[in-house]
Amino acid sequence: MEIKMDVENYQYKGEQTLVYSNNSPDALDKVFYHLYFNAFQPGSEMDIRLQNIADPDSRMVNNLGTKDNPIYESRISKLTPEEIGYIKIKSLKQDGTNVTYKVTGTILEVTLAEPILPGAKATFKMKFDGQVPVQIRRSGRNNADGVALSMTQWYPKMAEYDFEGWHADPYIAREFHGVWGNFDVKITIDKDYILGGTGNLQNGDKIGYGYETPGTKVKRRGKTNTWHFVANQVHDFTWAADPEYIHNSLKTKNGITMHFLFKDDKKVKAAWTQIQPKAAELMEYYSTHIGPYPWDQYSIIQGGDGGMEYAQCTLITGGEDYNDLFGTTAHEMAHTWFQHILATNESEHPWMDEGFTSFISALASAYVKGNKNAKPFGSYRSYYYLVNSGKAQTAATHGDRYEYNFAYSINAYVKGKIFLSQLEYVIGEEKLMETLKKYYDDFKFKHPTPNDFIRTAEKVSGAQLHWYLTDWIETNNTIDYGIKEVKASEDTTSTVVTLERIGLMPMPIDVVVEYTDGTSEYFYIPLRMMRAGKANPYDFKKTELADWPWAFPTYDVTINKPMAEIKTITIDPSGLMADIKLANNKYPAQ
Repeated sequence: MEIKMDVENYQYKGEQTLVYSNNSPDALDKVFYHLYFNAFQPGSEMDIRLQNIADPDSRMVNNLGTKDNPIYESRISKLTPEEIGYIKIKSLKQDGTNVTYKVTGTILEVTLAEPILPGAKATFKMKFDGQVPVQIRRSGRNNADGVALSMTQWYPKMAEYDFEGWHADPYIAREFHGVWGNFDVKITIDKDYILGGTGNLQNGDKIGYGYETPGTKVKRRGKTNTWHFVANQVHDFTWAADPEYIHNSLKTKNGITMHFLFKDDKKVKAAWTQIQPKAAELMEYYSTHIGPYPWDQYSIIQGGDGGMEYAQCTLITGGEDYNDLFGTTAHEMAHTWFQHILATNESEHPWMDEGFTSFISALASAYVKGNKNAKPFGSYRSYYYLVNSGKAQTAATHGDRYEYNFAYSINAYVKGKIFLSQLEYVIGEEKLMETLKKYYDDFKFKHPTPNDFIRTAEKVSGAQLHWYLTDWIETNNTIDYGIKEVKASEDTTSTVVTLERIGLMPMPIDVVVEYTDGTSEYFYIPLRMMRAGKANPYDFKKTELADWPWAFPTYDVTINKPMAEIKTITIDPSGLMADIKLANNKYPAQ
């Protein structure tokens, strides 16, 4: 692509040459493009959705009422023609022949001149005009930090076609899904602007910018510079630009160049400088515990709103508070693995990228901060809140189809995170971490599905786990086990503990008994449909019992000690099983 940006009116003209390979077994007579900037117009689907959802994203609305009695006004609805975003197609050809197309909202539907046969290629040449919207969500101009241009999802982007067909979802505010490809992009812009984003800069020495040799400057000539970036094996291309950016860089132990671009503002300089060595440590953690970072550069850029992941970069607002900046950086960088290397369909399975990212970034953050044993218990409280709210939808719900934003957020970020932490309870920590590495090895640079992940976990653990994916993600079934009764045996030499399954979701059960002499014993009850067990997570004796078939509502455990020698009995002392009623998990009751 080649674009020319006018920084005075925020409009740009672009030319795109796209070589599309049909790797499917189907002949394609249509293709679809995303035109994301068209969402930022009054009357768009995104605008109307904001006006009709009970709890709209606070960044995208004005509250004309009070905190207790809000009256929300969509910010998009108030955009003037000079403030809206758009992408207008001026011409489009397939292999030199004009094609028929129509635009409906954020989707361009193209009727091909000739079908693209399986294994064949087609070259599309397009001219388009764009206007950068006032910054409302992710993309835009002049964000809250004063960054001039946050150019995310700014170009006509080919939709993904796979075994499910075309993924031409309208842009309503959620996530993205894209086609793997190689990008060669030239951006012509006012000479005073500094750029960063996806890809490697090819001509830093010529335009007087120190990507190649940090800290050096070359005298700029003329009114504009053309920045030339190349990025291979990515499904997105993002850039940001501002005349006041400071650019720092460093190399990690593995030779990856990390770029940091942030405003020359004393309120944020300290945090954006402090984060740099910590970002390198985070990069090393993810590369070690998931798989190697496959590119040679990564950029952390002040821009956008909040934090959002993109190919080889992230855009983050703020920085006055270092801890906030660290947390956002850890999360967004982890998305490089769980979205930009392992490219799940975020719209259909938001829990996979947001949840997995939340899980691994919590571990990475704790490790970098020196807290090696952190567990995600705060997440469990959020999940329990959703369960008790009566507004839960299954985590398999499409990201755009939630009645409430808060339910989407808890499912995507929290229930998805618990999917992994609870899987640690099911198969053990060692097997879980092995699963993440094998998942990376088997599915990097692909579009893995939930089934791909759970089958990977099965191969690593030797357990049957489809039930786990089904109940936790595809239903609203909950986990609730309890200690129903504790009584002495007839001869009083042993104790019988009756457990009960109250919730519909099955689980293997860990029971830890603490004796009055200070010793403990771990009783493991396998789940029959799992067809496997797990390693002992404790440093005391393990006793494995007969399996528990799900259909049986109760299960008796015999402890070969009299009741007088039993101090406590606890179901899952680790707290990793998301049992919705913990009060009945311990004896004596507390």
